[in-house]
Amino acid sequence: MNIYEQQLDRNAANFVALSPTSFVERSAEVFGDLPAVIHGARRYTWAQVRERSARLAAALRSLGVGRGTTVSVMLPNTPEMVEVHYAVPAVNAVLNTLNTRLDAPLLAWQMNHCETAVLITDREFGPLMADALARLKAEHGREPVVIDVCDSEYTGRGDRVGTLEYEALLAAHAPLARLEGPADEWDAIAVSYTSGTTGDPKGVVTHHRGAYLNAVGNAATWTMPHFPKYLWTLPMFHCNGWCFPWTIAMLGGTHVCLRRVEPRAILDAMREHGVDHYCAAPIVHGLIINAPAEWREGITQQVRGMVAGAAPPAAMIEGMARLGFDITHVYGLTEVYGPAAVAVKRPAWSDADLSEQTRLNGRQGVRYALQEGMTVLDPETMAEVPADGQTMGEIMFRGNIVMKGYLKNPSATDKAFAGGWFHTGDLAVIEPDRYVKIRDRSKDIIISGGENISSLEVEDALYRHPAVLACAVVARPDPKWGETPVAYVELKLGVDVTAAELIAHCKSVLAHYKVPKEIRFEAIPKTSTGKIQKFQLRQRAKSSSAIE
Repeated sequence: MNIYEQQLDRNAANFVALSPTSFVERSAEVFGDLPAVIHGARRYTWAQVRERSARLAAALRSLGVGRGTTVSVMLPNTPEMVEVHYAVPAVNAVLNTLNTRLDAPLLAWQMNHCETAVLITDREFGPLMADALARLKAEHGREPVVIDVCDSEYTGRGDRVGTLEYEALLAAHAPLARLEGPADEWDAIAVSYTSGTTGDPKGVVTHHRGAYLNAVGNAATWTMPHFPKYLWTLPMFHCNGWCFPWTIAMLGGTHVCLRRVEPRAILDAMREHGVDHYCAAPIVHGLIINAPAEWREGITQQVRGMVAGAAPPAAMIEGMARLGFDITHVYGLTEVYGPAAVAVKRPAWSDADLSEQTRLNGRQGVRYALQEGMTVLDPETMAEVPADGQTMGEIMFRGNIVMKGYLKNPSATDKAFAGGWFHTGDLAVIEPDRYVKIRDRSKDIIISGGENISSLEVEDALYRHPAVLACAVVARPDPKWGETPVAYVELKLGVDVTAAELIAHCKSVLAHYKVPKEIRFEAIPKTSTGKIQKFQLRQRAKSSSAIE
């Protein structure tokens, strides 16, 4: 034993398990009188949010919720969704945020898989959740305690499905003295399910340490000031809102809640509440770009947006820049708590023309400061590819901002962590400045006549046509070439263009073999976060890669 190990032990004074619940306690203590939540007519300060969260924590504890208990929630972006992110981890339980667009069979499957003990659900989803709960009982014999939320801003129909009501439950319990968090920071804080494009979805289990560090990483990456006014355009059910419920608590900011992600509501909230930060998938930024100019009038503050969720088209980044919005491009997955890499903007980039800035900002970039490793490796040899911008490999992560693993799925966990890195499945290159650029998902590469075609490159070309609102490119079988690209396109309202015109446009910017052989003007299936579901399009195209 060396001298630095003698009588220098951990104790209650010098070591505390990292948990983002501590951010809530600090903001209530230091910024208790400042605004924390805005939702319609409702306003809560940080002291009030802390008290409401502590009352919910006490209520959950009275229901037997504790370490390792799963609390599922079916909520839009409301104050209650903020509060569950503070209360559930405070009693060392595990938060399972349900995707509000899933159907009853899949919801029942997920709640059974993660062994839901308590369900908190908004009245809007009453019929859906009644169906899911009936299936959960009939098929699995599981009956969670159900707490209904009757949101003041919801005016539609929807029946209660539980025996308890959220506000009454809070009123019936004195707040816990402290939102403490876990004894062990490795304890699970959340389980979030992947989209499950084939077979059953995987339950991504994350821990308190990672959530704490990524919440800090968000602020450091975005150079966020104290007291940001943050608009909830990103669903909080998606990767726990990329850890931003905890980031905003750390900074004493204001959560501006939004039940519906619609362009008019987004821009009205920005104007009325002075919103200066928001996060969204590319499609939501597209809504802002294509909104009538008069809807943006009166927004005089600098608005900073973060984009992820899919590789953003260059036209989107350029379009937001022309509006004066400052966009930061981040990259990540559910398995790394949402964003864990960023296209860090260097000072010299501001001297480049807009087209070059767009190219630079469109890359996936470099690891978050608190993520220990991100690189591009050959998945067979696990050797790093050269930084030549040409040699493709797979993006991989390692560090504290990586999941514990997949719930009840050791084989998938072992495969994901093979070689001591987390394998993303995204194919990319390292450019000479060490920034990473995705070329495609491994399953989205189109192999035509032996040549690899990046579907993202073709999509980028299509997005540069002024008539294109959304597009997706997949492979279709071809008797001569094996596969050729087919493009699905949605047009902007009131704009018309022919398939031949779009093909001609692509020929002007792409090598001939990369040009789509067919354009289909059809609705494009998307997830609730705006991510295009290419597996459905591959099935439509009867692609050879339709079965994943």
